[in-house]
Amino acid sequence: MNWINNVVRPKIRSFLKPKDSGNENLWVKCPESGEMVFYRDLEANQWVVPNSGYHMKIKGADRLRLFFDDGRYDVMPQPAVAQDPLKFRDSKKYADRLRDSRTKTGTEDAVTIATGTLYGNDVTVGVQDFDFMGGSLGLAAGAAIVRGLELALERRTPFVMFAASGGARMQEGTISLMQMPKTTIAVMRLREAGLPYIVVFTNPTTGGVTASYAMLGDVHIAEPGALIGFAGARVIEQTIREKLPKGFQRSEYLYEHGMIDMVVHRHHLRSTIGSLVAMLTKAEAPHAAVAAAAEAGRPAAVPAIMGSDDDLVTAPPEAAHAE
Repeated sequence: MNWINNVVRPKIRSFLKPKDSGNENLWVKCPESGEMVFYRDLEANQWVVPNSGYHMKIKGADRLRLFFDDGRYDVMPQPAVAQDPLKFRDSKKYADRLRDSRTKTGTEDAVTIATGTLYGNDVTVGVQDFDFMGGSLGLAAGAAIVRGLELALERRTPFVMFAASGGARMQEGTISLMQMPKTTIAVMRLREAGLPYIVVFTNPTTGGVTASYAMLGDVHIAEPGALIGFAGARVIEQTIREKLPKGFQRSEYLYEHGMIDMVVHRHHLRSTIGSLVAMLTKAEAPHAAVAAAAEAGRPAAVPAIMGSDDDLVTAPPEAAHAE
C-alpha cells in the first residue's frame, strides 16, 4: 500500500499536471483589488501595487538594497547555534524544512543583520524574511537579533528592525519562547546606552515577536495595511465573544488608537527613517533627500516627522486592508 501511495500516485499526478509555460510568473495579481500587474513594473515600484497601493511582501535582500546608500551593505555572519535542538518532526523533519527554506531564500535563517550608511550616517539594520518559515522566531533568529543589537552597541549606531513574523517557531518549543526575554534584554542595553531603536512593522507582525522586541522601539513605524497583533482576530472574538471593529489589528487602526507612531508608505521609509536617525543622533539631516522629494512633488520627510499630526505621512484610507 505504501508503494502505491509513495510511488504510483505521485507518478500519475506528474503526468496529469499541466506543463509550466514559463510565463506563469510574468503577471502578479493584487490580493486587494484583483488587478494584474506586470512583474517588472511591480519590482520597479518596490513591490507596491501602483493603483491600489497594496504593499506586497518584499525579500530581505531587496529591502536592504533599497534602504542603504547606493544599495551597499555588509551582512553580519549568522551566529552558530544548534540547528535542530529537539530533533523535531511533524509531517516533515525540521531539518528538512530548514534546508528547503535556505534553498528558497538564500539565507541561513529568518533574520539578516547588515551594516551600512543611511544618508551618510552609520546604521545597523535587522530584516526578518517572512519567506523563511513565516519569519518565525527561533534560536538562530533570536541569536542574530541579539548579536545585531550588540553590534550596534559596539559601533555606537542606531538599530533599525524590519519585523515580519508569524510568531515563535513551534519546532523549537520552549527554546523559541526563550528568545523573547533574550532580545528584550538586548534592546534594554541599547536603550541604556542612549542609542535609537526604530521598529518598522511590515505585514504581518504577530505572536511572540510583537510581544517582545517589536513593541519596544523608541519609534514605531508601520507600512500601510500591515497586520500587527499578538493573537489572531478569530481567537480574540471567540475569547471575548464580541465582533471586532473593521480593520482591527491593521496599521491604520493602531495608529488611530495610539499603538504606533506613524504609518509610512514604503517609498518614504528610507527618507523618513533617515530624518529620524539624524534627529535622534544630532547628525546632519538628509537635506538632499528632502529636496529630491520636493522636486518630485512628494511630501518631504522632515516636516512629516517634526510637524503636526496633519503633516504625518500616512496611507490613504483606500489603501487600508479591511478584514
